[in-house]
Amino acid sequence: MLNVMHDSGRRSRRSPGRHAVFAFVIASALPVAPLAAQDDARDEVSATLDALHEAASEADFDRYFSLYAGEAVFLGTDATERWTREEFMDYTKARFDTGTGWTYHMLERHIAIAPGGGTAWFDERLENANLGETRGSGVLVMEEGAWKIAQYNLTIPIPNEMAREVAQRIRALTGG
Repeated sequence: MLNVMHDSGRRSRRSPGRHAVFAFVIASALPVAPLAAQDDARDEVSATLDALHEAASEADFDRYFSLYAGEAVFLGTDATERWTREEFMDYTKARFDTGTGWTYHMLERHIAIAPGGGTAWFDERLENANLGETRGSGVLVMEEGAWKIAQYNLTIPIPNEMAREVAQRIRALTGG
């Protein structure tokens, strides 16, 4: 028997239907990595992200891009910044060739590993001298035995109290 909460707030008891039984059977068949393996994978993903931030801070182009998947996408803080790996490499090379990169210090990080262990997603709070607190989020995939960043999204969180004002200023700047 299942306890079901209705929109009205009242509870009822009923037998699980065909869909619930089917969902249980399907969920039971999904591959699940043992907890220790998930912890190891989270540690590896975290190490990859740490290496990414370190390579960026040191303007180490080759190391930085060795951490990206072949079909990676980078989403920057500006609405126009959606770069394929190759486009982001062009932008980054010009910057790193001057000997300067960018430094973000991780404040907090959350990592989840998909069933089967081949995909991970994350979100992290970061601190940057120029932008203040930022947020990185994205997806990593297992590629040739190593975690690679398939998508990285860097954002600047805006407090809700300021959101309308910031949106108006963006519209005024972009004409949109």
